[in-house]
Amino acid sequence: MTPGSMKVNYKTYNLPFRYPFTISRGTKTHQPTLVVELDFMGIKGYGEAPEITYYHIPVEKMVEDLERKKIFIEKFAFSDPERYWHYLHHLFPENPFLVCALDMAGWDIYGKLKRKQLHELWELDIASAPLTDYTIGIDTIETMVAKMKEKPWPVYKIKVGVENDIEMVTELRKHTDAVFRVDANAGWTLEQALQKIPVLKDLGVELVEQPLAKEDWDGMKILFERSPLPLLADESCVVEQDVEKCHGHFHGINIKLTKCSGITPARRMITRAKELGLTVMIGCMNESSVGTAAIAQLAPMLDYVDMDGPLLLAEDIAEGVKFDFGTILFNDLPGLGIKVQSL
Repeated sequence: MTPGSMKVNYKTYNLPFRYPFTISRGTKTHQPTLVVELDFMGIKGYGEAPEITYYHIPVEKMVEDLERKKIFIEKFAFSDPERYWHYLHHLFPENPFLVCALDMAGWDIYGKLKRKQLHELWELDIASAPLTDYTIGIDTIETMVAKMKEKPWPVYKIKVGVENDIEMVTELRKHTDAVFRVDANAGWTLEQALQKIPVLKDLGVELVEQPLAKEDWDGMKILFERSPLPLLADESCVVEQDVEKCHGHFHGINIKLTKCSGITPARRMITRAKELGLTVMIGCMNESSVGTAAIAQLAPMLDYVDMDGPLLLAEDIAEGVKFDFGTILFNDLPGLGIKVQSL
């Protein structure tokens, strides 16, 4: 291998959920995902990108693009991950998911070269990391209550955006004093949101994620002015340029590493959001511990974090992401802080 060059390897998985996972847009029993391994002079870095049907980038498309331009991924003279991200971003302008997986792997290598975890390199204080929530997907009310009771947790994210969602939250509230967040996944109209949000506030909900359709900026402007609860953008905040748009329409943003194309742009989005006075969450897309570990490294910069992917899956690909009743437990492994069996 020539000095400074990379070897890229990858593997695809179809990880089963512990329970079928339902949001306002549909149900899935498995999470297809791509894990990449970059080998830089014997140091291996890992990254992940899960497939999300809504964004039309299946695992097959990630693999096809990677294979087609493998030689270019490998020939970059790696020195730091931010330069590598810029190179990848131009190499795959239509595939942010693949760029994300490779960017993560670049950061993992960088941390390993420096013999430090990323949060240490960025001089973040892990004591300031928020608690992660645990997601309760849409199901019969009995099953949702059972899921919650099976996993006592300090913060729950409850998927809403269906006909009987107020009834669901009302029933769940009878069984716990935990903090509730709700995520409508763009499932409400403005009228429904105006009607439901005050009721949810009375039920002890702390925030509402993506109440309206992602392009309904006019509706969001009205809701932003009238909502008694903070509103966070998810589907409306995909890439860096969206952060500005969310200002004056949402109180905060939920960044997904896969959608924005990795750790590198996510760090810039966090900085910009804070300058605009927006709160920041990073959410998972049901990644294994590989992708979730990247979120953990950024957690001390966040107001909220949703990194329960490994808890929702029946199988995992890596070790290293652990929680104690919502608190992220950091280890002393360098880079992303994970152990992966070589691919």
